[in-house]
Amino acid sequence: MMGVSNADTITTIINIVKRPAPPYLSTMRVSKERAAQHRRDILEAAERLFRERGFAGVGVADLMKEAGFTHGGFYNHFESKDALAAEACAAALGRAMEELEATLGDRRARAWKDFVARYASAEHRDDPAAGCTMAALAGDAARQGSEVQASFADGIERGIELLAAYLAEAQPELTKAAARERAIELWSALVGAVVLARATTRGRPELSEEILAAVRRRAQRTGI
Repeated sequence: MMGVSNADTITTIINIVKRPAPPYLSTMRVSKERAAQHRRDILEAAERLFRERGFAGVGVADLMKEAGFTHGGFYNHFESKDALAAEACAAALGRAMEELEATLGDRRARAWKDFVARYASAEHRDDPAAGCTMAALAGDAARQGSEVQASFADGIERGIELLAAYLAEAQPELTKAAARERAIELWSALVGAVVLARATTRGRPELSEEILAAVRRRAQRTGI
C-alpha cells in the first residue's frame, strides 16, 4: 500500500481549514449577536423611560413594548428590574462623563460656558428623556436599593473628579481639597437648578426661568 506523502497531508489540512463552518455554528453566532443587540435595545429604552417617568413609573411591560419586544423575554436578559435600572444608569452616566471629559478637555475659552449654557437651559429642563440622568433620577435614586445607588455614586464621583481636575488647572491657586469642594458645589448647583426648574415650570414658569438663569450665570463665572 502506498504511503501518504507530506504534500497530501498538507493539502488535506488546508482543505479542512478552508471548509465552511457547519450551519449550526453560524446560527449560534447570529443568535448571540441578535441577543446582544436585543439587550442593548432594552437598555436604551429603559434609559429613556426612566428619565422621563422615573423608576416607579416604568413597568417591565412598558419598557419591553418600547424596545419592541414581548414582556416574557425580559428575564432572558436581566435578572430583575432593579438590575436593569442599575445597569441603565451606569451606562447613561458613563457616557455623560465621557462627554464631560471631552468638553473639559477642550481648551477653548468658551467650552465650559457653553456646557453650562446647555445644561442649565429651558431645552434641557423640558426634555428629561434625552437629558442628564443625574438631574432626572437623583431624587428617585434616593429611594432605590444599593445597586442603583452604587451606579449613581460612581457617576457622581467621576463627574466631581473631572471637574475638580479642570478647576485645579484653570485656577492654580486652588488647593486639591478646594478644587474638589468647588466641583461639588458646581455639580450640586447645576443638577439642583434643573430639578427645581422642572418642579416649577408649570406652576411658576417665571420662577423656573429665574432659577436656571441665576445658576447659569454663577456657574459660568466660577467655573473658569
